[in-house]
Amino acid sequence: MEIRWLEDFIALARTRHFSRAADEQNVTQPTFSRRIKLLEEEMKVTLVDRNTLPLSLTPAGEIFLQSAELITRQLRDTKTRCLEIKEQEKSQIRFVTTQSLFLGYYREFVEPLGESLGISIDVNMKSSAWAGADFINSMTANESDVMLCFWHPAIGFLKELDEERFEYITIDREILVPCVATDKQKRPIFELPGARKQPIPYIAYDDMTFLAPAVQHHLQRQHDVPQLQILASNIHAASIKAMVKEGFGIGWLPKRLVADSLNYGSLALAGTVNWNVPLEIRLYRARANHNPNLTQFWQSLINQSL
Repeated sequence: MEIRWLEDFIALARTRHFSRAADEQNVTQPTFSRRIKLLEEEMKVTLVDRNTLPLSLTPAGEIFLQSAELITRQLRDTKTRCLEIKEQEKSQIRFVTTQSLFLGYYREFVEPLGESLGISIDVNMKSSAWAGADFINSMTANESDVMLCFWHPAIGFLKELDEERFEYITIDREILVPCVATDKQKRPIFELPGARKQPIPYIAYDDMTFLAPAVQHHLQRQHDVPQLQILASNIHAASIKAMVKEGFGIGWLPKRLVADSLNYGSLALAGTVNWNVPLEIRLYRARANHNPNLTQFWQSLINQSL
């Protein structure tokens, strides 16, 4: 059964005339009559009494009319709501980022900018648990408009966001610093590079994260080989920070995340500046994404960085 058959039947019930109903439905009378007949065949009952002038509905037709009006009304309302949702989605910017960058930058930077422009930003909170490749897949599949991430030349999977199809803005710079808990005298409980016979317990980033290759690349290029033994790994910097504060080992953490802990002495740096890992914080977007709100948001970012 086709929805237009219901609309035809409602028009016929209103006009009580095949020719006028056909005109309303913008079809020829033979076509209209055939569709009413198909409807009756589908329902296996006569809906229209053709022997009266003007024509009338059979008792079954009267019952069917109530359902037809209800169904078409619900369909119109549903279509309207769906279109409203579609327009709302068009007006939003779909935003993905890691947990640490969400905590450190979204509320202080991204959200205020969106509010100042009157743009709704839809944050995919599931992305806080994604591996690095999940972010790339989301961007290349056009499931996200903007990605906020760490950048380092050693993060190989970011190369898939090539400059021909994607563009980025560097909004800040960050440093990963080697942190450890402190003793009662506020001194670091471990110090780099550590000793071969007694390696430092290491709370590492999971291999599938943005930060793991950056830290590994940096450590491999140190003159003094760090003596580390991986104790655990995690995808979240905040979780690594919690383990480090409890004295389980050393972890490379965003300086922005640990600034207060370093100031209060609950954490200490485990080495000199040569152990620090420099990073960029970038926003990526697809060049072919022509969402007007995204274009406005992006241009505002460019103007701020000039």
